[in-house]
Amino acid sequence: MNSFVSTHKDIQWARSKLLEQLRREIRDQRVIQAMERVPRELFVPRACRHLAYGDIPLLIEEGQTISQPFIVALMTEALELKGDEKVLEIGTGSGYQTAILAELARWVVSVERHPKLAQSARELLNQLGYQNVEIHIAEKTLGWPLGAPYDAIIVTAGAPQVPPELLELLVVSGRMVIPVGSRYNQDLLRILKLETKITTVNLGPCRFVPLIGEGAWQEEPCV
Repeated sequence: MNSFVSTHKDIQWARSKLLEQLRREIRDQRVIQAMERVPRELFVPRACRHLAYGDIPLLIEEGQTISQPFIVALMTEALELKGDEKVLEIGTGSGYQTAILAELARWVVSVERHPKLAQSARELLNQLGYQNVEIHIAEKTLGWPLGAPYDAIIVTAGAPQVPPELLELLVVSGRMVIPVGSRYNQDLLRILKLETKITTVNLGPCRFVPLIGEGAWQEEPCV
């Protein structure tokens, strides 16, 4: 009992410190408020729950990761969500970023190529009461064209380039946030689709697992 209380208090203290830090780094306070409402400790492996509110990425199942909180906040802020958007997420993972998006957007469509992760995220999001989320198993084509168009797209895996297939899914004035670079190091880009051009802002270096699929990286063969 004492151990449980101590662990709970430690998690709450770490959570408070993290949110305090993020308030200094993120301008959109709606993003911070959304992160306050989502219990990140439920989206990480049980053995790592004491690390849930460190500003670090953590390994989850299937060799994937849950991004560090600052990156989650930065990417979400860059989407400039107001509450009436339909958002496409590429890479559900644990479902944590999905939950943040669901707090801020009208509807979230998320795709995940690992069925086990998709199912566990779906179950947890249902348990937490999110009713504005749909999760699909990723197909060969990037994204989820059946749900297009989207007001915003967030890609939580690194691509070799900005995939034209995803740009086509955006409405005019739509925003996309995507890591672009090599398999191991990328730059986080904010893309704005205008009527006659595409504008790009580099938000800084980052490191994500590779985006797998047509128009991105091919899956490396097992050796």
